[in-house]
Amino acid sequence: RAWMILDQYRKKSKLFRTKVLLAPLGDDFRYAESSEWDQQFQNYQKLFDYMNSQPEWHVKAQFGTLSDYFEALRKESNLSEKRSNSFFPVLSGDFFTYADRDHHYWSGYFTSRPFYKRLDRVLESYLRAAEILYSLALVQSSKSEMMTVFPSVDNYKLLTEARRNLGLFQHHDAITGTSKDWVVVDYGTRLFHSIMNLKKVIIDSAHILILKDKGAYNYDMSTPFLKMDDVQSSQDSLPHKTVIKLTSQPRGDLISRKWIMWKLSTVVSVNVNSPRVKLLSPLGKPVTVQISAVWDGATTVSHEAYQISFVAHLPPLGLGVYQLLEVQSSEAVLSDYDIYMRNSRQEKPDRLFKIREMQNSVDNIVLENSYMKLWFSGMSGLLEKINTKEDGKNHQMKVEFAWYGTTSNRDKSGAYLFLPDGDAKPYIFADPPTIRVAHGTIFSEVVCFFHHVTHTMRLYKVQGLEGQSLEVSNVVDIRGEYNRELAMRISSDINSQNRFYTDLNGYQIQPRLTMSKLPLQANIYPMTTMAYIQDVGVRLTLHSAQSLGVASLKNGQLEVIMDRRLMQDDNRGLGQGVQDNKITANIFRLLLERRHGTDTNEEKASVSFPSLLSHMTSSFLNHPVIPMTTYAESGVPEMLNTFSPLMSSMPCDMHIVNLRAIQSKVDTEPSDEAALILHRKGFDCRFSNRDMGLLCSTTQGKVKVHKLFNKFRVESLIPTSLSLMHSPLDARNISEINMSSMEINTFRIRLR
Repeated sequence: RAWMILDQYRKKSKLFRTKVLLAPLGDDFRYAESSEWDQQFQNYQKLFDYMNSQPEWHVKAQFGTLSDYFEALRKESNLSEKRSNSFFPVLSGDFFTYADRDHHYWSGYFTSRPFYKRLDRVLESYLRAAEILYSLALVQSSKSEMMTVFPSVDNYKLLTEARRNLGLFQHHDAITGTSKDWVVVDYGTRLFHSIMNLKKVIIDSAHILILKDKGAYNYDMSTPFLKMDDVQSSQDSLPHKTVIKLTSQPRGDLISRKWIMWKLSTVVSVNVNSPRVKLLSPLGKPVTVQISAVWDGATTVSHEAYQISFVAHLPPLGLGVYQLLEVQSSEAVLSDYDIYMRNSRQEKPDRLFKIREMQNSVDNIVLENSYMKLWFSGMSGLLEKINTKEDGKNHQMKVEFAWYGTTSNRDKSGAYLFLPDGDAKPYIFADPPTIRVAHGTIFSEVVCFFHHVTHTMRLYKVQGLEGQSLEVSNVVDIRGEYNRELAMRISSDINSQNRFYTDLNGYQIQPRLTMSKLPLQANIYPMTTMAYIQDVGVRLTLHSAQSLGVASLKNGQLEVIMDRRLMQDDNRGLGQGVQDNKITANIFRLLLERRHGTDTNEEKASVSFPSLLSHMTSSFLNHPVIPMTTYAESGVPEMLNTFSPLMSSMPCDMHIVNLRAIQSKVDTEPSDEAALILHRKGFDCRFSNRDMGLLCSTTQGKVKVHKLFNKFRVESLIPTSLSLMHSPLDARNISEINMSSMEINTFRIRLR
């Protein structure tokens, strides 16, 4: 037996440059009991002892750690640590897409359980918002005796639990969607509870920061000062907006929390109980409002609520207070609607909104703003063409949906594996879908109601960031399907030459090559926050608010798999199919940009970079504004018009990853220090930044510490390791932050 196993080791060693071989023992399902561990250890030790006692076999076998292996490797090759890099070839990049045997590529889990992949991102956004607000509120509460009732310890426990629940969900069977149904429910419940708890932390922290007279601060758990504008009823349902009841008395009714580090305008939408609405800005000036219908299904207007949308100008990382009131005659502008349907209903006109009923037709539906003009099919309601006004060019941009089935072989798709039955089949609908087109002053949109997906494309008519990309949302429901997967495909006239780009962990962009020699499932890659295709003239980026599988199977195409329902196990350890599908909202932004001056070497480079506009669009999508409203019943004390914690916008390429209170050494309460984590993003300069509406600049990665915060003084700022576990030997208080592109740095910060 010793000879047999040694023969296997020898054969394997021929694949390596030295005579040192690492043979890992075990797998995911081994050593479940201590007896198995003991038996394996003892048996292998006997084999090793026997091998080592045979000098003519020329072998020395032993147990060892990774450190032991690399030490033996260096000794064998007579190399120092520095020289070993030149002796051994260096592999960079990643190992996607992985296959363990045959054509069994593990590209299914890139999409499996997409509902929870989205919920993870929602929790991540709330956690960052809560951490930053709480850290600032903690400093504020220490400034006066009256504010010591701020529930700092209770809220710190909620923050700690949310960090742990989010961390737990990064497990390789959680975010991947490869857990058993009952485990998924446990993960979902943890995420859901943490979202609710973080909303409380955000409300409590915003309360203390926005109050004008801090001496009047009073914390009463039974009557919160603010409430969120959306509710989610369970861990597996989508959130819905609450309705704000208007009164004729002006009150600081709407507080928007901005998560972007730059000053920019953003569209905020909330639901109110009356269309007779007036909105005042933080400075008390009237604000233009668009009133849209709240719909009960595809074609019925609900008069229980009305959606109001307006452009909010908010300070970076700050709060802005807008006042809502009911008036006799509102100057708000109503949206107009065109509803395209097969059979007209001839209902009586709506008492408020102008709604025209149309037949589906070959004529195009057109939307436009100052940046672009869009053409949609009058039959399907799906996008067909974009005209970019900067250069007057038309770009084919055809959106369609498609189904993948699974192979008829014994091995079929499951939670891990994607084993399709060939190319995707077009999503065929016998009757044209109902299409609802809204035209408004703040935004216009086209909503298509298909059997398995409600698809919305919204165009914002605002200057700056939000008007330059298209908001795409798909509410997907494939709960009645059998072994099928639904994809959204965008076909353009971009000459992408089988190359596309996806991000790794929202951090760096990796080029991908679609290879015809590999099966279809091998050409699908994970997209965490974005994927793009490009040619010499343009780049098309699909920004995503949830991680999904993405591919570019033909020239000029991008496709994303949105949900999958599979009836069987794929023999990778899960022991079940994926049949617990939910109604799932997938949210994207589609950004088309002109490229200037490309060179051929760039196409061969191992990394690529988004533009500044693209980075900011991604931040915008993943850290949206959080609207909150005051509780009318609690009698609203006077508030600040705005709360601006930063002295000015951060540099455009600087992202505040977090500002989180550090736990004290003795107890589960916060210390007087926080961790400031900054990320300087690498961007491609060959994209125009003109007319982007960006009220920020770049500063070569330099930030003056004393110019960082507005209401707070930085007492100390000390560089530390990313995890806060180690401080450099020369760590000292610094007055200027200086970061290279693509770096993430952590600092210990003390604010007063």
